[in-house]
Amino acid sequence: MARRGKKYLEAAKLVDKSKLYTIDEALEIAQKASYAKFDETVELHFRLGVDPRHADQQVRGSVVLPHGLGKKIRVLVFTEGEGEKIAKEAGADYVGCDEYIKMIEEDGWLEFDVALATPNVMPKISRLGKILGRRGLMPNPKSGTLVPPAELPRAIEEAKRGRVEFRMDKTGVVHIPVGKLSFGKEKLAENIAAAIEAVVRAKPPAVKGQYIRSLTLATTMGPGIKLNLSAALSAAGIKTA
Repeated sequence: MARRGKKYLEAAKLVDKSKLYTIDEALEIAQKASYAKFDETVELHFRLGVDPRHADQQVRGSVVLPHGLGKKIRVLVFTEGEGEKIAKEAGADYVGCDEYIKMIEEDGWLEFDVALATPNVMPKISRLGKILGRRGLMPNPKSGTLVPPAELPRAIEEAKRGRVEFRMDKTGVVHIPVGKLSFGKEKLAENIAAAIEAVVRAKPPAVKGQYIRSLTLATTMGPGIKLNLSAALSAAGIKTA
């Protein structure tokens, strides 16, 4: 087990491991516990009551955070024909197809945060699956990143605003960044509510019993803060039995 530094251990003392916190309480502690010299990212970690081995219990989706992620999002659009003009006018950072496929395959170029594609070029970019897939960058209809040309302006705008894709890992946990500490409690709370609602909405029909088993808030360098699940769901406008 890795040894923790003195600053982390001091920050961890602010968290009562036997307590479940409200979102406001957790954000207040996260602010007090911050010791990094940079603006830390706030993250949510959902432990789900699903079986990752079953294909019908896979959890994935996306959420447009009301206040974004606090960073410039670089958007690459794989497209040809009419899609090129539409994507450029909509503000995409990189637009094209063959040249970017070559750059990614031969040069390992990955200077973008979101990749979108139109259906007409999917046969060409399918071979990038192994490279982009493991990084969560492969365009996919389930994540809303494979869209017809007419929908490119909407998809690009959402990506620029802070559209976050999420996917359950092999241990049944979903990790979602929800903004920067500098956002303040109000904006972070609204982003958190949107993220919780999106994960609940992504619940597979095959999942029975308790879907979200625990929810933890943490910053880039800080300790995990366990949230009161019922209170968090209620704050997100989700009714609990």
